[in-house]
Amino acid sequence: MGRLEGRAAVVTGGGRGIGRAICLAFAKEGADVIVNYASKDQPAQEVVEMIKKLGRKAVAVKGNVAVKADAEKIIQTAIDNFGKIDILVNNAGVSKPNMLYKMTEEQWNEVVDIHLKGPFLCIQAASKYMMEKKYGRIINVTSSAGLWGTKGQINYSSAKGGIVALTKSAARELGGYGITVNVVQPGYVSTEMFEKVKSDPKLMGIYTGRILLGRFSEPEEVAPTFVFLASDEANYITGQLICVDGGLGMT
Repeated sequence: MGRLEGRAAVVTGGGRGIGRAICLAFAKEGADVIVNYASKDQPAQEVVEMIKKLGRKAVAVKGNVAVKADAEKIIQTAIDNFGKIDILVNNAGVSKPNMLYKMTEEQWNEVVDIHLKGPFLCIQAASKYMMEKKYGRIINVTSSAGLWGTKGQINYSSAKGGIVALTKSAARELGGYGITVNVVQPGYVSTEMFEKVKSDPKLMGIYTGRILLGRFSEPEEVAPTFVFLASDEANYITGQLICVDGGLGMT
């Protein structure tokens, strides 16, 4: 029997990259999954089909997590299809880099809204159901940028730093209801986000030089930490930041 047998999960940004790997890892462990995505239908539908082949239920739902009505719709889709929500992974993300002096208000707003307001709205919508059941697993996603800052990404870094504080505050508020809230920091992962870096040998050398293990991770190497935090094995872990970054934070 899988570690997430009978559980109902929502994964935002589940159509590609780390989100896709999390959706599939959850399904392999027995969970039914709502796959949220923002724009491209096909990748999300492919994930749904793969989950169904694993013998689990899955539904793709389009929506912008930074819009309250969409966030509520995403969570409601789990209630309508699975009768509950046990696990929420706030993974949806976007990148709009620019130097501080050139960054537009729109670039700031879009990135902070999706990375910080989005998780807040999804947690707000999901937690009322979790509080009723006295059970829930909420897993947020941060970045090394949120801990040390990044040149040219003050919007992203600010939001990712905020998600750590949001995690700790939510863990304090929801702990009495049997709900755990944790945050995972992946390092450099082989996803679309790093295509530009991977195609430039000089850039790759700079980036891999920061990682103690000397290589980027695959999304499938990050997903097991989310499975662990969603499982009963992590019943007594809350308010924690877990780095899955090949030692990036050590350098």
